[in-house]
Amino acid sequence: MRVALLAESFLPHMNGVTGSVLHVLRHLAAEGHETLVIAPRAGEITTDLHGARTELLRSTPLPSYPEVRIVFARAARLTAILRQFRPDVVHLASPFVLGWQGLAAADALRVPTVAVYQTDVVAYAEKYGMPQAAALVGRHVARLHRRATLTLAPSTASLQQLEALGVDRLRRWGRGVDTARFGPERRSEAWRTRVAPASTIVGYVGRLAPEKQVEDLAALAGIDGTRLVIVGDGPARPALERALPGAAFTGHLAGSALAEALASFDVFVHPGESETFGQTIQEALASGVPVVATGVGGPVDLVRSSVDGWLYRPGDLRDLRARVADLTGDAGKRRAFAAAARDSVRDRSWDAVCRQLVAHYEDARVLRPLDDAQRRRAGIRPSSPSGVPAGRPQWSRYVALGDSLTEGLCDTSRMPAGQYRGWADRLAQLLAHEATGAAPFHYANLAVRSRRVRDLTTEQLPQALSLRPDLVSILMGANDLVGRRVDIARLAAELEASVRTLRDAGIDVLLVTPFLPHRRAAVMFERRFAAFASELRRIAAGTGALLLDLDAIPAIGDLDLWASDRVHLRSRGHRFLAYRAAETLGVRDAEALGGLDAALHADDDPIAQGTWLSRDVLPWAWRRLRGRTAGDGVAPKHSGYVVIRGGGEVRSRSRTT
Repeated sequence: MRVALLAESFLPHMNGVTGSVLHVLRHLAAEGHETLVIAPRAGEITTDLHGARTELLRSTPLPSYPEVRIVFARAARLTAILRQFRPDVVHLASPFVLGWQGLAAADALRVPTVAVYQTDVVAYAEKYGMPQAAALVGRHVARLHRRATLTLAPSTASLQQLEALGVDRLRRWGRGVDTARFGPERRSEAWRTRVAPASTIVGYVGRLAPEKQVEDLAALAGIDGTRLVIVGDGPARPALERALPGAAFTGHLAGSALAEALASFDVFVHPGESETFGQTIQEALASGVPVVATGVGGPVDLVRSSVDGWLYRPGDLRDLRARVADLTGDAGKRRAFAAAARDSVRDRSWDAVCRQLVAHYEDARVLRPLDDAQRRRAGIRPSSPSGVPAGRPQWSRYVALGDSLTEGLCDTSRMPAGQYRGWADRLAQLLAHEATGAAPFHYANLAVRSRRVRDLTTEQLPQALSLRPDLVSILMGANDLVGRRVDIARLAAELEASVRTLRDAGIDVLLVTPFLPHRRAAVMFERRFAAFASELRRIAAGTGALLLDLDAIPAIGDLDLWASDRVHLRSRGHRFLAYRAAETLGVRDAEALGGLDAALHADDDPIAQGTWLSRDVLPWAWRRLRGRTAGDGVAPKHSGYVVIRGGGEVRSRSRTT
């Protein structure tokens, strides 16, 4: 691939963002990918960039923190740079100002973007005494990450933070650790004697800035036999030297010097409460040093309390002191924690982590065309379709719920006059063929044309529960969404209640998002359908329901799948939908079977008589004027179970419940 990396900060200033970018560049180069780095120009670069091209842009230092530089590049400039490089994906490292412009440039070129969340800038705004700006910053972060194709967050806490901001398409992606550089064998008695002779060393490594809360380490003063050692530099150093008069300050260390210092600690302490990850914690663990860290944010995923360190109550400095004293006063416990610490990072190499990153790049390349195909942006966007169950389907009692689409209206393929087949009937045959064991496959279809979500709740759900199925499909809501007025939230809440009732009964649920044809007239309903689909994604995630997200399969809107009435699927469309549902349910070779079926199947849809206006529109309008629907007086075609044998033939009707 060709990967463009936009970094808000870069060499010669070294921090977590810069370090991660350098590891990514090394891995991508080793795997044969081409890279371009777009970043602020801040001085001479002597570090090996592993063959990456660079576009270093004019930048301005942040007044209160000159190591941080701001690039005010126009999106047009970045678009020109990206157009010339022709990237397959744009990697946004801790995006904020440059990253926002980079997003605009990537969108102009329709290039997928992967935004890597590494800095809690909302917390930073609060720490730097700008609480009024925190809300503004939070809104900017939310807009930025919602706009990216995919967002990677390093910890459970940062995932939850972004979810609370309304960010979708989140993936967990941590950081690697260089276990060749950081290890217990780097421990140096000479270093210990020089820095803190005859002492148990409690050490901190990191940037010396307000957001790191290093001043909290004053609570450790006076613990018997200990010396506090601070490794790092930054704008807060003068104030910290006054606040921590007994501490030894080494200044900034890197490379082997940093590895030696870390391994020479007896206890590593990390007080910052706004860490999205905590890379130095991971490096301390790799060095065989037990860690005491605050029990919030990134450290929660890294430190196993009472195994390789302690997590203390956030803000409770007495607890911090007690946890450190516990380890400094017990050499045997330190040795046990140290052995567990080293073992905890054994499988977190940068190569393994970067292989995961490349997989996320590939995921973004699949998702970007889906975004470009959406006419309306939803709060929760579609994900790439995939078969969810790992094994063969084991269901034997399937009930389909819904309206005319699930009833099968307009699918007359190989059916007697006046009867319809439909996607659910076809899916039932596929599931019956796939089912293992000697037991027959039972299928009921309770869908009726013109039904709405309230009918699902009051009529179809009780009937379905009485049949005791192990699988239920729900495709419902389109009739509500095309009404004059609709409350999306209320509609979704009512459908969610039905899904939860089924799930509480131990029934698997396949949710299907309603969809529209690619017609001009559909534009007036697109916003509603997009919002409802977003709610269904939330419901599926919250209930464990399976989701056939047809927004992720834009071909469902192709007009050659739709019947002459312009609102239902023809036989070809029902075949298409059935095989997509089968894929979601894990039917083996469903895609290949669907292609074979389409190639061999001769469509026998009847030729529509009359004009669309006289045949479809006027009868519908007449029913509406009289307060009637097409489903009045229509009963479900399979209100009880029918038995489908493995060959797909319906052999008998069963009243078994």
